Order: sequence, then structure tokens, then C-alpha cells
Amino acid sequence: MSVDEKTGMQALERLHATKPARPGWVERVEFEYLRHGSLCLMANFHVATGKLISPSIGATRTEEDFVNHIEATIDTEPAAGWIFVADQLNTHYSATLVELIAKRCGIEGELGVKGKSGILQSSATRRAFLRDTTHRIRFVYTPRHCSWLNQVEIWFSILARRLLKRASFTSVDDLSERVTAFIAYFNDVLAKPFRWTYTGRPLQA
Repeated sequence: MSVDEKTGMQALERLHATKPARPGWVERVEFEYLRHGSLCLMANFHVATGKLISPSIGATRTEEDFVNHIEATIDTEPAAGWIFVADQLNTHYSATLVELIAKRCGIEGELGVKGKSGILQSSATRRAFLRDTTHRIRFVYTPRHCSWLNQVEIWFSILARRLLKRASFTSVDDLSERVTAFIAYFNDVLAKPFRWTYTGRPLQA
């Protein structure tokens, strides 16, 4: 499950309606707009099916928001094994997340104290726990500055091009409803695994 946040989705309302394309004229989009706020989308891209699973839309992307998102995702299949691919944003290896995974995996024992001891002591110890391959629920972290390796980023670009870039939204509720509708449409009609075509080449000295 490829997971990340799409932040800064702005509910921009164009002051005048878009004029559609016609012979001899390109589509014309009003450049002045009203701001109605912004939202954050937390999404899980299922790399084997190409579908978005259990998306969360809200105003923030805090540690609590991410933990709630992961818990809601696990709740869709509570007994399943889960592998989450994520970048190294600090909320992706928080103490609260460690506590959730330990609880859901039935791991008993003292986790320690954040900043002082045990599994919770540091970011390194928390990441090591969350990456543990013996756990039913675990995380795989992309290298720093390589978040493009996370396939959900490709899906976010589809969302931006097909919905967000040229649209007009009357409110954040309108934005949320249309993003939700787009996800449902994508899952029903367009979803398929991404076929990566990038070929790595060694760097030249």
C-alpha cells in the first residue's frame, strides 16, 4: 500500500465561468479567483490493483491525522497483513504510530519513553520497529529525496491534471465532494497497476 499526503488542495472559485474550446479558440480559464480554503488528502494506492483504498480528506496532516488514517485503513481488513510504503516525513514514524502498530500486531511489553529509552526513544528506533519484517503490519521507507519512488505520487499527479488544475470550487465542501467522486470514478473506470518505464543508469564520474 503506497501512502502519502496531497497537501494544499485549494478550493479556488473562478470569478467568471470557463469558456469552452471551439473552432479557432482554445479553452479560456478565468485567471482571477476567490479563495475558500484548502484541504489535505491522505491516500493509499494499492500497487497490485491500482485502486485508492480508504482515502481521508481533512484540513490538516498532523501526527494524529496520519495515525487515524492508518487505523481506518487497517480496519478495512483487520486480520490482513499490511505493508505501507511511505516517505520519511516525521509523522510517518511517530510514537503514536508505533503504539498503534504494536497494539494491532499484539506486541506486548514496554515500548519505552519517547526521547529517553526503548523503541520510542528516537526516530531511528521507531523506524526500525515499524520496518520489522516479522510484524504483520509494517512500513517500508523510501530513501530521503526519493519520494518519487512512492507510486501514490503518480496518482496525485493524475488528480492534479484531471481535476484540480483547471477546476472551480465554491467551497471546501465542494472540493471534498468532487475529489471523493473522482476517486470513486477512478477506481471504477481507470484503475490499473502502474507500469514503470524508468531504467536506472549509473552516474558518470
